[in-house]
Amino acid sequence: MKIIYKKNDLIKFLKHEQNLGFVPTMGNIHNGHLSLVKKSIKECKKTIVSIFVNKPQFNKKNDFNNYPKTLKKDINLLKRLKVDCVYMPSEKDIYHDGINKKNKINSFSKKLCGKYRPGHFEAVVDVINRFIKIIKPKKIFMGEKDYQQYKIVEHFVSKNYKKIIVVCCKTIRERNGTALSSRNVLLSIKEKVVSGHIYNFLKKNKYNIFKNLLTLNFIRRKILELGANKIDYIEILDINKIIKPYRKSKKNRIFIGYYLGSTRLVDNI
Repeated sequence: MKIIYKKNDLIKFLKHEQNLGFVPTMGNIHNGHLSLVKKSIKECKKTIVSIFVNKPQFNKKNDFNNYPKTLKKDINLLKRLKVDCVYMPSEKDIYHDGINKKNKINSFSKKLCGKYRPGHFEAVVDVINRFIKIIKPKKIFMGEKDYQQYKIVEHFVSKNYKKIIVVCCKTIRERNGTALSSRNVLLSIKEKVVSGHIYNFLKKNKYNIFKNLLTLNFIRRKILELGANKIDYIEILDINKIIKPYRKSKKNRIFIGYYLGSTRLVDNI
């Protein structure tokens, strides 16, 4: 496995490669990331994993500073999977020309997480766009847990890079149902138990929620009773109707963003 720090070195390494899989990460690699890497290895000739904590997508300085960093462990995990290359650029290497706020992204970016994290998805799309220009992948692999992020990136890529496919990969969960996330390491044992209860409550009741047998106000009260400190949103959306072109079939999903202590979690079921 090759570790590359500079953009020009990566461009040379990838020269003439036609079937590249790209897995963008901010490090603190867990089984969710590894599932994306495995899918890329299966479907592509070479796989590139980036480790880059993207400062512009953080709304609070403390969140950026406290983002968990486990670089030695990350490298060892990726080595075991025989990843072809890990790209760990500096901020200067990625943002040599400053932040770009002019990318046109879908209005879905203003809803759900976007409503509470202004500029977040613009920053995500900006950094993904920069990686695309350097790596020129055939496929980009992203997790279903961050479904809003996936749909926004997928829409942007389909509009601007016709030959690149953004692949959505199944959410990997802990034994209690909590969606794997790098932020889970910030949770106390008690908070992890609560997150499991919240997931299992939503999973158990999702069809009653879809049929309007349980109101969202009731669901919100129940989640707070289970131990959530704050709920940013809980919404039911038809994922076939959030970004055009719409599909005729209906496919509802529950989206939630909430806090346990100071840690913000998102999920969709």
